[in-house]
Amino acid sequence: MSAPSMTLFHNPASPFVRKVRVLLLETGQHDRVTLHGCMPTPVNPDAQLVQDNPVGKIPALRLPDGSVLHDSRVILDYFDHQHVGNPLIPRDGSARWRRLTLASMADGILDAAVLVRYETALRPVEKHWAPWLDEQRNKINRTLAELEQDAIAELTSHFDIAAISVACALGYLDFRHPDMHWRLANPQLAAWYAEVSQRPSMQQTQPPA
Repeated sequence: MSAPSMTLFHNPASPFVRKVRVLLLETGQHDRVTLHGCMPTPVNPDAQLVQDNPVGKIPALRLPDGSVLHDSRVILDYFDHQHVGNPLIPRDGSARWRRLTLASMADGILDAAVLVRYETALRPVEKHWAPWLDEQRNKINRTLAELEQDAIAELTSHFDIAAISVACALGYLDFRHPDMHWRLANPQLAAWYAEVSQRPSMQQTQPPA
């Protein structure tokens, strides 16, 4: 087996990193990547990470030629072009735009959930902005309701970019926001997630307890 040729800057608690790792496992590419741990925060960037990634976000992927890709959506698209199996991101047509839209909805859940996490974990309680927190949670609940109503059949049909993204978003809610009890209002999503969360790729990328 050849040595890994790429480096993935990662934190095992990051749901955006998890999406990339799940895709790598699903497409048999995980041995191509070395994981480099880093823990950037909004007020404390990682010095090595920002050298070629000025925004300082993870995941970031250093390619064999030394160039760096960042943003999970870019990295997912890159790796989906590097394997010989069926694409996990449709290449064209209406299916492409629909699956990417569902993935974007999942990313919207994650964006809101991460913002709530930062606000509640990093800022003193007396500085929490309750209406702002409420609206972030409303975004999550509205999006979950849309997925529950209109996307279950699509999510069930393929474990692709849309399903990976939604599964990682639901996993992050369990990890950081168990108080939201998202299953109560979304029983179909709950049943679907109970099944896909047992996939080896999901089991091997669970965030730390």
